Amino acid sequence: MNYQSWQQLRGRIKSKKGMWRIGAGVESHGYDLINELVGHYSYMQVVVLNATGRMPSKGLADWFEAVHICLSWPDPRIWCNRIGALGGASGASVVAATSAGIMASDSRAYGIRPIVEGIEFIQRARREVSAPALSAAEFVAREVKKHNGKPYLMGYARPVAKGDERIPALERVARQHHFETGPHLRLAYEIEALLSAQFDESMNINGYVSAFLSDLDFSAQEVYRIFSAVVFSGITACYVDTADREPGHFAPLQVADIEYTGKEDRELG
Repeated sequence: MNYQSWQQLRGRIKSKKGMWRIGAGVESHGYDLINELVGHYSYMQVVVLNATGRMPSKGLADWFEAVHICLSWPDPRIWCNRIGALGGASGASVVAATSAGIMASDSRAYGIRPIVEGIEFIQRARREVSAPALSAAEFVAREVKKHNGKPYLMGYARPVAKGDERIPALERVARQHHFETGPHLRLAYEIEALLSAQFDESMNINGYVSAFLSDLDFSAQEVYRIFSAVVFSGITACYVDTADREPGHFAPLQVADIEYTGKEDRELG
């Protein structure tokens, strides 16, 4: 931004998304929020609208809601939920604890961020396999070779369990709303079959969601924005669980519980 542009923006706020007309109403992406959205569209439809600028069908919003349910459950062993539980046990506010847990979920390994790589992976795979000279088997072999013979493909395998019980649930919701299997999802299943035969590994929820939404022309950043707070409900549940108990009861530690590997004790003086 040059100085002239900065001067034009100084002292004012511009938005292409919406505004509150004081005493009159609220506009959101061209809709009258109070009169056109409230009572006519679901909350999840408005979430997707605010993240993408496009209003999804009720069926697609229901599917997005199902993903949110699948990705947020009240188990305090999950790292972002543990932050919520610790917040409740220490007397933090529910907003502080839930917000901290959401921030912790923005992890490249197991949190929300892998959806970006998942979508980029399946869209790249679709482009490359669409070329006449490359089969799905050849694509998988090349990707495995990149990782020294390990099946480290984004959207496949899980660190603890085999398979992913959430995929059949989402497939059921997709069938209920008459979504068809598109080219990205067909390829994702084909890759899964190849990995299953060679490495006994299967697709995880990231792989399924990435392929499903790629067939509906969502970009990686759009999906990342839609799911930015996907874990919040489970975090809040873990907060409530500990906030309602005696302080200090959650995950107590003694000094002996910590293995110290630093320098030996020494005299000071």
